[in-house]
Amino acid sequence: MLLAFDTATPAVTVAVHGGDRVRAERTVVDARRHGELLGPGVAHVLAAAGVSPSDLTKIAVGVGPGPFTGLRVGLMTARAMADALGIPIVGVCTLDVLAADVVCEGPFLVATDARRREVYWATYDEKGQRVDGPHVDRPAEVGWNGPAFGAGALLYHDAFSSAHEPHFPSAATLCELVVDGRAVILEPQPLYLRRPDAVEPGARKAVTPA
Repeated sequence: MLLAFDTATPAVTVAVHGGDRVRAERTVVDARRHGELLGPGVAHVLAAAGVSPSDLTKIAVGVGPGPFTGLRVGLMTARAMADALGIPIVGVCTLDVLAADVVCEGPFLVATDARRREVYWATYDEKGQRVDGPHVDRPAEVGWNGPAFGAGALLYHDAFSSAHEPHFPSAATLCELVVDGRAVILEPQPLYLRRPDAVEPGARKAVTPA
């Protein structure tokens, strides 16, 4: 019984897979309430699937790239649950999860909003395999002229002239990638790609007496 979730984008997405199919899923889009939404989301899908936490055998979590706060919520929750339940945990690149839902006949790009007028992005071949990235850049610096998918591409039409849905990754797709063995498995470590907005203040400078 696999529990999967991703909080690297404004979508807090959670799903449970029973080994044969996705038993329950829930996605709520709210960029400022990851911490408030993830716990109830997990409880909702477990109840909908008719399972308890003790029934879980593995946890899969999206490791980003994503903004610091939202991504940290998902990774910390996944680690805490895996430790408490004594079950394994695997990480998957969030952009790979989004790419798995893309329908495209040739190479394509996936981009999510990185804030600060930047995007997290990666490129994929016609089979959906990642060939470059993930990176974080200003949209105009990416230099991509082909099909692009994700909320980051849709937000910056000037840089991505052929932008399409899906907007966000799906935990149901994350489940299927892991169960089917198609996911590139990563350590459950966050892919921030840059330092967080909030940093600890430096030491105060000594004041020299006049």
